[in-house]
Amino acid sequence: MAHATTETSPAKKYSAGLRIWHWANWAVISGLLSTILFLKVIINIKGLFPKMQETLAKNGVEATTEQLRSIGGLVNHRIWDWHIYLGVTLAGLLLWRIIVEVLQPASQKFSARLHQAKQSTHDAPYKAFRVRHSVAVKYSYLLFYVLLLVMVVTGLALIYADDVAALHKLEHTIKEVHNVNMYLILAFFAVHLLGVVWAELTKDRGIVSEMIHGGGPNPTDKQA
Repeated sequence: MAHATTETSPAKKYSAGLRIWHWANWAVISGLLSTILFLKVIINIKGLFPKMQETLAKNGVEATTEQLRSIGGLVNHRIWDWHIYLGVTLAGLLLWRIIVEVLQPASQKFSARLHQAKQSTHDAPYKAFRVRHSVAVKYSYLLFYVLLLVMVVTGLALIYADDVAALHKLEHTIKEVHNVNMYLILAFFAVHLLGVVWAELTKDRGIVSEMIHGGGPNPTDKQA
């Protein structure tokens, strides 16, 4: 009589929690950047004032700059509301990422992947360029997490700046840090996207699909 055996499937390279966070984080940050793009470029209210006055005049309506500024303010506030909602969602996603890092298997943790990349540098010096590149990529992700933390903290501080006296005094500085940080994250997005495309077209194909279905067993599981 045959005895049934059960085997524990090795953990995938990327956990479901991390994959969901990755794509949700991408969508929310893209939304945040889109609100800025929409306000600063697509509908520059101040730049539209002359055109709006010209259009209204053709229809027999005269509007002062102050009246148009009031209307523009309503549009700006509505878009900023969406920016705030997305910012709060981003804060929740950052908390989720921390929880995922704590709860997921050891082999799927960021620290384990960073250690694995460093170990590869030691074990395979003949592949020095590729392994050093892998370590650099891991550290770039660490930098991204720091930028994400700064973005969330400064964003939340700006939300409550009018209600907290200490924050109100620092509002201008906080806003400057928030804005600069936004450009740094935008730069990371651009470099990350180019890196993924380059990897998919060369020797590291399947990165995108791995972040969708999880990839194969993590190499660190084989070493355990």
